[in-house]
Amino acid sequence: MEVGPARLDEARAVAELQVRTWQAAYPGIVPEEYLASLSVEKFEKMWHGTIIKGVPQLLVARESETQLGWVAFGPSRDQGAAATDAEIWAIYVGVPHWGRGVGRQLWLQARERMRAQGFESVSLWAFPENQRAGRFYAGLGFEVDPKSHKQFTLGGAQLNEIRFVRRIETA
Repeated sequence: MEVGPARLDEARAVAELQVRTWQAAYPGIVPEEYLASLSVEKFEKMWHGTIIKGVPQLLVARESETQLGWVAFGPSRDQGAAATDAEIWAIYVGVPHWGRGVGRQLWLQARERMRAQGFESVSLWAFPENQRAGRFYAGLGFEVDPKSHKQFTLGGAQLNEIRFVRRIETA
């Protein structure tokens, strides 16, 4: 497996993986109608622009040109965040590759880049009902920030997210 920066020609594969993963991971959390309405074309356009701009940074895990997963990260978007606070904006691994260490490799590569850029801590937001993701983040050393909780509306439903946080160790 190779992990490296996303190429412009990978925007569609990034979008396809995002849509398929949402549809596999979030039934019972996100309304079914919303999951069914997800548009690969819409996400492809967004990721194409992201790859060009470089914010957030996007790393892709590949094996023989097959995309296994990806991670997007950059400065924290949380209100009041310090300049040394990073955020995992999204991390997705294709369902056939769950449990193979792809997510861990994506995290390790992203962590190294965040460390090199001077970030000292990192956070991410996740649905509390997504227990698989919660176990994965805990295994990487993330802890739930007990003061964090946000609500938003998606597909007509009120959803909750919690923030996971951890320090980025110095080399």
